[in-house]
Amino acid sequence: MPTLSALTLYPIKSCAGIALAQAEVTVHGLASGGVRDREWMVVDPEGNLLTQREYPAMALIVPRIAGDALELSAPGLPVLRLPIDTASLARAATMDVRAWDDFVQAWDCGSEPAQWFSHAVGTSCRLARFHPMARRLASSKWTGEREVPTLFSDGFPMLVTSEASLADLNHRLAAQGRDALPMNRFRPNLVIDGIEAFEEDYAATIRIGAACLQPVKPCARCPMPSVDQATGRFGPDPLDILQTYRANPLVDGGITFGMNAILIEGEHTLVRVGQDADIEIAF
Repeated sequence: MPTLSALTLYPIKSCAGIALAQAEVTVHGLASGGVRDREWMVVDPEGNLLTQREYPAMALIVPRIAGDALELSAPGLPVLRLPIDTASLARAATMDVRAWDDFVQAWDCGSEPAQWFSHAVGTSCRLARFHPMARRLASSKWTGEREVPTLFSDGFPMLVTSEASLADLNHRLAAQGRDALPMNRFRPNLVIDGIEAFEEDYAATIRIGAACLQPVKPCARCPMPSVDQATGRFGPDPLDILQTYRANPLVDGGITFGMNAILIEGEHTLVRVGQDADIEIAF
């Protein structure tokens, strides 16, 4: 029986994730301790998102849920504490931010986080938090008639991949005399063990307890898998190997690894690592 082998929550877009033993599954993605996936985003002074694609040192910004705060650490900087409770932002300034093609309203987290992140990232920036009045939807091209909300993810609430898919890639890398890569290069939220390589591509649904996920779009990869999440530096890049067998016509020939997924049943279900994952294949 396939099982859920890993859960990772990414509170701040393009920063490090938090490995979890269990997490709440919501229509917006994973959540834990009042913290939601990609609820915060680092932006430039004009409100445009910043990512590891241009600023790989963002990988070294490490979050931790500590009671009523999200604690952040980065090399050479003191720990920054962000209140989880949004009551502290009731009088905060709002700002219009851009996440790819979407413009949404966000809270400006203030001058202290702005200074901290500017040092950590290496450029002038601010920290934005998704505003409760804002609304951003995943592409209806892939979700059909279902309106699927998301926060500051690249486009969908969750990303699913499998242990076998990574093992397949690492086998190909080894054949070229190259080192194996860890799963964090691909930044999935949920990882499934006990299925064939890339079987997730063909899943109609993935049921974990009362939660039922629907993979809807292959995840076309940008250069971010070339960022070493432990060093915050580029290299080595696996895309040259992936492009030999993972170009996908469904996304205009993009190189895919993992599936973007939405929740269709089981809002607020608690899922845990080691739990059975029942996969229905689409025929």
